[in-house]
Amino acid sequence: MALTTLQVRNAKPGRHADEKGLYLLVKPSGARSWVLRIQYGKRRRDFGLGSVLFERRENIDEVPLAARRELTLAEARDKAALGRTLVKAGLDPSIEWQRRQMAIPTFEQVAEQYHEKIKSGFRNARHSDSWLSSLRMHAFPKMAKARVDQVDTPTIQLALLPIWLEIPETARRVRQRILAVLDYAHAQHWRDAEAPTPKRVSSGLPKQPKTDSHFRAVPYADVPGLLGELHGKTETVGRLALQFLILTAARSGEVRGATWREFDLESGAWNIPGSRMKVGRPHSVPLAHQALRLLDRARQLSLGAPNDLVFPGAGAKLLSDMTMTKALRAAGADATVHGFRSSFRDWAAEQTSFPSEWAEAALAHTLPNKVEAAYRRTQFFDHRRKLMDAWADYVLGNARVVRLVS
Repeated sequence: MALTTLQVRNAKPGRHADEKGLYLLVKPSGARSWVLRIQYGKRRRDFGLGSVLFERRENIDEVPLAARRELTLAEARDKAALGRTLVKAGLDPSIEWQRRQMAIPTFEQVAEQYHEKIKSGFRNARHSDSWLSSLRMHAFPKMAKARVDQVDTPTIQLALLPIWLEIPETARRVRQRILAVLDYAHAQHWRDAEAPTPKRVSSGLPKQPKTDSHFRAVPYADVPGLLGELHGKTETVGRLALQFLILTAARSGEVRGATWREFDLESGAWNIPGSRMKVGRPHSVPLAHQALRLLDRARQLSLGAPNDLVFPGAGAKLLSDMTMTKALRAAGADATVHGFRSSFRDWAAEQTSFPSEWAEAALAHTLPNKVEAAYRRTQFFDHRRKLMDAWADYVLGNARVVRLVS
């Protein structure tokens, strides 16, 4: 029969059973302690849990359960349950508790260790880097130095709040990655509890607006005016990168990760290796003369060697996606950076007579028909040069409707 708090307080010297192997030991001196009796290996052993505490202390949650040496009845039951879990895993609870008392890693340390274990499973290095960089940007500022066992639901909510409504899709990804790190910490016995559920984390945050799956795009008719706004502001690497993205209809990650070695400036081509492409295949982008002039300006700002980033962020690191988003917001656009690919595609369909295959190839889209994809090997590179020249002329103010393909 399970003990009550009153029985624990009034127990006489001896051993008193609670439940599931938990015992209260009372010495003749009156000292009281908790013991877990359980089969470990091939013999029954007693594992000391700690001395008896009758009233729960304030701020006790700052101390991990495995490291507490004074326990209430409820806490003793919880620690006994943890001990049984460790034994089932083939671990000696006394050794594990001692190890955990010595060093509980920070959230940042666990996140980096977990990323090291899983990075080989990513499709390419870009996705692997993105996984960790999203935590560095959005989670670490609030929780990097927090001990991983102390990261709770309010801590996670505090980290997510600045981006929860601004970039909801990214916020949900960061939430999932935080919870994955916490579950890994639990599996390593650095946390007593598993990660909170996504629903529990979201319940304390503002409700995200329902949106469709498409990226918000600037209407193509407004893109020339937007570029005019960007030209009128102080020149920064972020604004140059955004302009280059618009001129090339490339993805944000392709632009931010571009290095000088990828460019053949004499022939006007940007050759992106397959490891940096979403579909895993190399892609070549014909560069309009306006894009080449922009690269000249970027080189003056960066003074980079061949392997250096064309559009470096602070400390010569990868430029943040938010840097281009902020440049876009400062120019007055309520849209996403990725949406310019849609702007380009709509313009090509509605304002030109270029074949749709050229526009799809410019966006590095895969063909939905697998048979056709297997036989069509061309990327229409020379044809796409006419398309990209016309797009650059249009968005930079020399707009002309292209109805015929010469």
